[in-house]
Amino acid sequence: MQQRRKAAALKYEENNGAPIVTAAGMGHIAEKIIQKADENEVPIVYNKELTDLLCNLDIGDSIPTELYEAVAHVIAYVTDLDKK
Repeated sequence: MQQRRKAAALKYEENNGAPIVTAAGMGHIAEKIIQKADENEVPIVYNKELTDLLCNLDIGDSIPTELYEAVAHVIAYVTDLDKK
């Protein structure tokens, strides 16, 4: 049985505290999140474990401290992409 696709989107602004969940969902909603990111040239990072955890948060929630390190790696990766 194929597992339903999940996706989550984060917003992070320097000096504004922790990143915030701006979208999360599975199935059709996940596809729409990925499509919008693609259309707007927003980098997509594939991390199943992190996505599973982010999908358990409510839209507008700041990420919990337990996810800081994992999300910091994603932000560093995206920042590095922006520099290239």
